[in-house]
Parts: sequence; C-alpha cells; structure tokens
Amino acid sequence: MNVDVLVAEIGSTTTVVNAFNFNPEIFIGQGQAATSVLDGDVTIGLKNAVKDLEVKLGEAVEWNEMLAASSAAGGLKMCVHGLVYDMTVRAAKEAALGAGAVLKFATAGKLMRTDIAKVKEQNPNIILVAGGVDYGERETAIHNFEKLTDAYPNIPFIYAGNVQNHEEIKLISEEKDIRVYITENVYPNVDELNVEPTRKIIQDVFEEHIIHAPGMSEIRTMIKGKIMPTPGAVMAAAKMLAEEIGDLIVFDVGGATTDLHSVTEGSPDITEMMISPEPTAKRTVEGDLGVFVNIPHIVEKIGLEELKKEFLNVEELIENAKPIPETDIEKAFIEKLTQTAVSNALKRHAGKLVDFYGPSGKKTMASGKDLTAVKYLVGTGGALTRLPNRIDIMKNLLEPRTSPRLGPRTDAEILVDNHYIMASLGVLSAAYKGEALNLMKQSIGI
Repeated sequence: MNVDVLVAEIGSTTTVVNAFNFNPEIFIGQGQAATSVLDGDVTIGLKNAVKDLEVKLGEAVEWNEMLAASSAAGGLKMCVHGLVYDMTVRAAKEAALGAGAVLKFATAGKLMRTDIAKVKEQNPNIILVAGGVDYGERETAIHNFEKLTDAYPNIPFIYAGNVQNHEEIKLISEEKDIRVYITENVYPNVDELNVEPTRKIIQDVFEEHIIHAPGMSEIRTMIKGKIMPTPGAVMAAAKMLAEEIGDLIVFDVGGATTDLHSVTEGSPDITEMMISPEPTAKRTVEGDLGVFVNIPHIVEKIGLEELKKEFLNVEELIENAKPIPETDIEKAFIEKLTQTAVSNALKRHAGKLVDFYGPSGKKTMASGKDLTAVKYLVGTGGALTRLPNRIDIMKNLLEPRTSPRLGPRTDAEILVDNHYIMASLGVLSAAYKGEALNLMKQSIGI
C-alpha cells in the first residue's frame, strides 16, 4: 500500500506512526512500538512501529513523505530568568511551555550565585533571558545575561526582554562568542503578553537539539520539514481546531504527565476584572499527574483507604499497573486515577474570582486563565481516547455559572480524538492545514 504521508511521534518510551491519504482525507491506520533510545538508535523503534502498522493493515506500506514530532531526547530542558515574577517571568514561562519545552527552573530579579548553581544542576539545553517592558528597566536583564553567559558559554540563549537592550546583548554575545537568538519582548507593555515569537524560536532550537538523540540524525534524513516537539504539535492542532469551531481546552492525559492546552480569550465580563493578562493559547504540564509512571502520586492525592472502598485489591492494581489496562477492573481503576488527574490539572490551569476589601468595600477581581467561554472540551492521549467512560470523566469537569473557579461551564460540549492523532495532525498542519483540519474533524466526529 502506498500512502501520502506517514507521521511519526517519537516519544521517550513509545514510537507511534500514523498513516494518512489525501483526496479525500483518510486516516489509514496506526502502528506503535517501544522507542529504542536505550538501544542506541531510535530508528529501530520507528521501523518496528512501521512493521506493526503493516501487520495491522495486512500489507507492506510505502509513503510519499514522512513528517515527525519527538520528545525522544527527553524534551528541550529550559531555564527562564526575568525581572518581576508575575510579569516577565510568567510570560517567559508561557512561551517555553507553549512551545513544548520542559521548564526546569525560573527566577525573578538579579541572579545570585546560588541561582547560577541551581541552573547548573538542571543542565538546561537553552536559557531564556527576559526582563523589563520596552523602554523600561534595563539593568536586570543585562546583569543576568552576563552572569549566565560567563557560567554557561556553550549553551544557546534566547533574549526576549526590553528592546532597548538588543544592541548591548548582541555586543556581549559577540565578545564572548555566545550563540543568542534575539527576539521581541515577551512582555512589551504592562498587561500585554507577546509569547508567539519566542515560541517559534524555541521550536527551532528544539529541532537542532533533538537530532542529538541516538539515531535521530538518520531519522532527520528520512523526514520532510521540521521535527516538532510533541507538546508543541498538540498545541498547534488545538489552535487550528479552535479557529474552526471556537474556544476550547484539550486534555492530554499520559503515563507521566497530564497536559492541558487551552485556546480562548475568555469572556468579556471576566476580562474586565483581570488582575494580569493571560495568553490566548496556554499550556500547563502537571508532572505529578501521569496515570502510569506517576500512579503513586495520584493514589496519595485520593488516599489509599479511600480507594480501598471501591477497589479491594488496590495494592495489587498499583503493583501490577500496565501502560494499557486490560481487564474491566484495571480500566475502572485507571478511570478513577484519570478523573483525579484531570480535575487537579484543571484546577491548576484555570483561574478564579478573588475578593479584595478596601476603603470602598469589597471588589471582585479575576486571577489566572479564564475558561468560562470555552465551548468544547477535547480529550486526547491514551486514557481519554481509550477508556470506556472517557466522556463522563470530562463531563464531571464542567462547573455551574455561579462557581468562583473560572473553569469550563456546563454548556460546553465534550469531544474525543477517537483516532488518537492530534499530535500528528499538529505536525501535518504546518504543510497541509486544510487536510489536517478535515482529518481532525473526522477524528472528533463533527
């Protein structure tokens, strides 16, 4: 069989390949295999995933082109450093997470020696320096850039702070022979975020980094276009879908993390009450809420004794947990964990109404991301595309209009990425946006 495009998702533990045809757009099938980083060559896992696809289709597969997303090198580890934590640091964090980076450490203000030591402990692949609105404070960003480049001359940097510092940053980098990407300020004015230019640079740096994974350089010769970070690919798909159907939030529940991607400007009434701005497209990563690797963390949140009321053999279920549950009781147990994972992830992602008291009395303000205008909840990832009660799990997240939490309301609709292809379609959208959108609509059933 000849297919138009094969999209590979090369993860840290599993490699998935999805086959698509165009004219008309059709999802052909999916193959998967263990990622072979530990074998010294990720191409082994990719070839095994293709073999799995061929077994499922019952025939050999050839393709016109291959595209790819990956996190096989452990993701792009980043540290970010800004001026005020709730302003430039938060904006820099939004840029890093939205691009699919793994945020390891963040600081506000001038760096101390202990901060520099902590950066070294994280062993980042790239460092982002921001600070100061345009034509505002300049000294902190320059100080931090000089300290960091002295300590880490071989790490690439992104400068996304006060525009007045561009020439000085360029001069410092030339004198020290430092690689630096200078871009627009992530926080150019008070109450204004500008994270997209920095996100694009992070994704470019990611591709340079990812080819250092064992065997990835060979894969780079096999594919067309850029290798996207997998979380960035999910965000790209979420933004593409939101343009078509309206405000949404994507829940991506995995074995190690639960990632949320929201695309919404919020409701006008809440916007007027906001303490500080939020990006239209926001991603949060909850590294303690995976439903395989991080089962102990979720069990602790629920309470072992509480779980025993529903699952008498809970210790056995924990000890013998599988990446993909098989029996009805195993599925029910993972559903319980998934409900806790998405509920906690949503609480951390969404904002809330806060009451302040002053001379004129009580005043209600809004803090954090406003999801009250979200029209759709979209489930992807293994848990929310395969578990029997995935719809009910997401319905349980909806809140009444009277809730002080700024989560999605009860009139939002539930959609599921039934083919589990959202990340692949984010990759596909870079070159084939129309085709990717049609395939996405097929997968969610609209």
